[in-house]
Amino acid sequence: MAGLATTAKRAAIVTASYRPDLERCRLLADTIDRHVSGHAHHYILVASHDVAAFRVLEGRHRTIVDERDLLPSWLHSFPDPLGRMRKRIWLSLRTMPLRGWHVQQLRRIAIARHVTEDALVYCDSDVAFLRPFDCASFWRGDELRLFRREDGLEHEGLDEQRLWSKNAGATLGLPGGKRSRHDYIATLIAWRRDATLAMCRHIEQVNGKDWVAAIASNRHFSECMLYGRYVDELTGGQGHFHDAHELCRVYWSGPALSDETFRDFVAGMQPDQVAIGVQSFIGTDIARIRRLLAA
Repeated sequence: MAGLATTAKRAAIVTASYRPDLERCRLLADTIDRHVSGHAHHYILVASHDVAAFRVLEGRHRTIVDERDLLPSWLHSFPDPLGRMRKRIWLSLRTMPLRGWHVQQLRRIAIARHVTEDALVYCDSDVAFLRPFDCASFWRGDELRLFRREDGLEHEGLDEQRLWSKNAGATLGLPGGKRSRHDYIATLIAWRRDATLAMCRHIEQVNGKDWVAAIASNRHFSECMLYGRYVDELTGGQGHFHDAHELCRVYWSGPALSDETFRDFVAGMQPDQVAIGVQSFIGTDIARIRRLLAA
């Protein structure tokens, strides 16, 4: 009907990664190219010392982004003497000492200022797509799907997630220092770029300093908790609709997967799940995963 058409929305896939996950990220890229549609570009965000290694994945629709182009110049990466110089630590006078997983979260937020796509689809480098997926499915008209597990933080054994939620509230200036009941953390989720930029502006206004400094003044933070609580509690959910279904089946912990247990894990995917994630620290060899997916 005339006058009711919705302007087409553009999406970018965003992956924060690091050198030990290069082969996993290569598998992700291969499966995105094979199964995923509806996205304009794939951005892979890495530390400066990892850029050269990841260049092999670059292409017409895939760009490697150096964190120096995303994060403030006052945040510096150094070899970590406590990690036998094989790990890195990020130091500044404005934040707590940060590990790689902290900085990966900051990169995911920061990319919003450097791209033009309407939706940012976050996908970890240990994910592989097994079924066709259209990124346009995150949209319902002009509203973007916000993953929210209703009352997800009310269960036992989630003390760390509850702390992340409480700290998100403090960073956002929400009254009372309370946490949310809801959990916003999942693999394969999407954020609105405009809402991400607005969140950063809000954090700076509330805290009177750069959003990176405000978030990382405490090491116990989650970018998903920040975004979810910002959207729900400060915008009233504007521009979003809620959905609790997890699009990616994730193997979070346990022993390394054998051929048989890997096949069982894949067979356990729900009909509308499109990807799997096998946490890299589990120790399942990426060559085995690639071989089994090709079988």
